[in-house]
Amino acid sequence: MSQPHRIRVELGQRGYDIHVGAGLIANAGQLIAPILRRPFTVIVTDENVARHRLAPLQAALDGAGIRHETVILAPGEGQKSFAGLERVCDALLAHKVERRDHVIALGGGVIGDLVGFACSILRRGVDFIQIPTSLLAQVDSSVGGKTAINSPYGKNLIGAFHQPRLVLADIDALDTLPPRELRAGYAEVVKYGLLGDAGFYAWLETNGAALLAGDKALRAEAVARCCAHKARIVAADEREEGERALLNLGHTFGHALEAETGYSARLLHGEGVAVGMVLAFQLSGRLGLCDAALAPRVQAHLRQSGLPAGLADVDGASGFSAETLLHHMQQDKKVQDGKLVFILAEALGHAVQRNDVTAPAVLALLRDELPQAASDGGPTMLRQA
Repeated sequence: MSQPHRIRVELGQRGYDIHVGAGLIANAGQLIAPILRRPFTVIVTDENVARHRLAPLQAALDGAGIRHETVILAPGEGQKSFAGLERVCDALLAHKVERRDHVIALGGGVIGDLVGFACSILRRGVDFIQIPTSLLAQVDSSVGGKTAINSPYGKNLIGAFHQPRLVLADIDALDTLPPRELRAGYAEVVKYGLLGDAGFYAWLETNGAALLAGDKALRAEAVARCCAHKARIVAADEREEGERALLNLGHTFGHALEAETGYSARLLHGEGVAVGMVLAFQLSGRLGLCDAALAPRVQAHLRQSGLPAGLADVDGASGFSAETLLHHMQQDKKVQDGKLVFILAEALGHAVQRNDVTAPAVLALLRDELPQAASDGGPTMLRQA
């Protein structure tokens, strides 16, 4: 394994480093100690991550002379709620976290989003460190400071921009990631190629299978390239007022599908994004923005990677309605003046933001792509292992 990658998110005095490589959790104490104002921290994680990663992190902190406490939550998207936020805030206060302290978010996107939001409001702002343990979190949610919880009205609708002070993306943490979660994270890797780097997407078509199979050098290269891409975008548009919105490719459709499946294990976030990206390319082709042949190419790669890549692949999709999915989309964070805003494609590696897509065009696509009821001989639902 080569030397760890180091990427800087340039935000002036609030800038921070992203480290990508193997063995970072084992060396976390040495990397964290220089930014702490006193040798104390609280680790927040979930039960699944704690089984594999908590003890090595605690040992690393002990080795650096950093006193620590731990908060362990139940796993799952359900933690991103007001109840989950209250649990985390109360636990941090019980451990006497001060405004100048740092909290460690050890886990996937749920833990990072929840802990980051808790830190943004605790004592009017406490610093935190991201140690993402899922591929999705390493390439996307741990970088850029978007923190949030969910609402019955939609995903990530209640939150704040609160940048971490350090990100440690340990490639070894992916070794114990369930295959389905690894594939879901890979969808976010593919997203970076599709929205802004056609060369990287071609690289993934060649190397994606080996990456998913466990090649650590390829994993580190992919994570570092995604983080570098996101770091450039965040530095230019921290609060998503322009270019950063392109990182939502596939998310308008994907979040609607997550809402319709109740933010449950029926559809993981990355799986929703995978389906959403295909729909975005299909819509782009229908509108004449890009070559209609691109959508089948993207769909084929995602399917070959073991991801759902169409509405018929979503568990229970035969019971969905186009109108209900559109209603979910109308609660999307990007809605402006009541108009839907989509991230669409003009070419492979060139995404654009459009606010002129009509509801009838979206409904027509959804109706064409939704499967018939299983009793009518419709497509068989894809079950993810």
